Amino acid sequence: MALDAQGGLTSAHVRLVASALGVSVRTVRRWVEAARREGRTGPLSRAHFAVTPHVRGLLAVWGGNVAAVHRELVAEARAAGDPEAVPSLATLQRAVARDLSAGERAGLRGGEAARRRYDVYGKRPPTHRNACWEGDHKRIPVRVDLEGSAVCPWVTWFIDVATKAIVGVALTPHQPARDAVLAALRTGISRQDPYGPFGGLPGVVRVDRGKEFLCRTVERALGAFAVPVDGLPAYKPYRKGTVEALNGAVEEMLLVSLPGYTHRARPAEAYRPDAVEDLLPYPDFVKVLLDWVEWWNTEHHPEGLDDGLTPLAAWEADPTPVENVAEERLVFFALEDDGRQRKITTKGISWRRRFYVGEWMAGKVGMKVRLRYLPHYDGQIEVFATEEWGRYLGTAYLAEAATLEQRRALSSVREKKARQLKADLKAAEKLRRSRYTATTTAAAPRPRRTVTSSEAQAEIVRSRGVDLAARALPDLIPPREPPASWARPVVRPRRPAGPQTDAGQAGDGGPSGGADVRDDSGER
Repeated sequence: MALDAQGGLTSAHVRLVASALGVSVRTVRRWVEAARREGRTGPLSRAHFAVTPHVRGLLAVWGGNVAAVHRELVAEARAAGDPEAVPSLATLQRAVARDLSAGERAGLRGGEAARRRYDVYGKRPPTHRNACWEGDHKRIPVRVDLEGSAVCPWVTWFIDVATKAIVGVALTPHQPARDAVLAALRTGISRQDPYGPFGGLPGVVRVDRGKEFLCRTVERALGAFAVPVDGLPAYKPYRKGTVEALNGAVEEMLLVSLPGYTHRARPAEAYRPDAVEDLLPYPDFVKVLLDWVEWWNTEHHPEGLDDGLTPLAAWEADPTPVENVAEERLVFFALEDDGRQRKITTKGISWRRRFYVGEWMAGKVGMKVRLRYLPHYDGQIEVFATEEWGRYLGTAYLAEAATLEQRRALSSVREKKARQLKADLKAAEKLRRSRYTATTTAAAPRPRRTVTSSEAQAEIVRSRGVDLAARALPDLIPPREPPASWARPVVRPRRPAGPQTDAGQAGDGGPSGGADVRDDSGER
């Protein structure tokens, strides 16, 4: 068109364009004529139905069901008296497929997690060992035997992003707290047997928004070594993809083969969990998982490592120096400070109304000490000297710990009380909630059980008999006369308020007959 406007368009130009685009010369001349006549250089645009904000809102309401949205649009058009304004179902389906991406349609059906599967994620550049650790909790879908009860343990672990080596692991038979995070970090930092050769101080620890990872105790423990904690945004697991891939790998490569695996495919009959006698004991399960961690570090070839190396080989091939921490400095790690001075007595050290003793306390009665302890664990404490803060004295253990039989009997009593309370609350919920009959028409439902007025009044009277707040009558006993020695308020008669005359307002001292009128501060 530029050549045509300048008068330089020739047949050679037309043939060259036709040959380059793979069309005939006649087609190119027709394009040029359409451009001269209509001013367009592309195909004719046909009018088609587009997805409006109203349609998007209906798609969100109906979970991406296009047929339901079409029925809704038809009903609205009939109510407005214009049924021809709604496109056909096929037209609406084509518009949704054209105007909404696959991720948007999946998000309307399954939410944010479904939409995220269609996103493209960048990959962080490769780093060196100990540049970054990623940590996470994982609930193990395997039932194990813990003192006769079936529980699903949790694992807390940290993995080195550069070498894919699992540096620290800690397991708990219940949902973990900050003590599990500190225990896993301590095994990761220490390079002594059996934790080495991986370890040292990381450059940064990347975690999610879990309160156990972002608590003050973990921040203070890592902050003492100048290691920052990078708290990632919530509900974005792809930001720490290395540890998330580890969570999926352990289930596919180990947990699926263990007895008591809860995600195993079952027949159509009712689900019957394995008996406790057939489950792995908790110590055996811990050993199985730790053996798998060792296999992962020394024999497995995870994706993402150059030349198909194992994590151990990748760690040893990395020339980056490792910053080690002396074991005596790790004594303070993962421990909280009691913050008080205590004294060793003949019964030991008193902490939380319990006494702790140790063999090293002989001859040290009267010595002032300070304590440090593991969070959520009161079976033992670590004792340090007060005059030389930081000098480690030893470990003190609970003097009178309950036996296994006593703890089992206590647990049985507590479970019985919990079941009784649950039954009472369930019965109270049945009484509180009214049940109604099923309806087949647009009518108000009827109560299933009809209560008579006498039954309702009797139950109200019984509830008042046990309700202490209703029985507290403040006017039942009148107050006594106060003693004569008490000061009583004096009621002074008020003077009738009359209209002020001009003469009274113009007097020497105002309404008090010439005296100064002062307020509480003494000013006139």
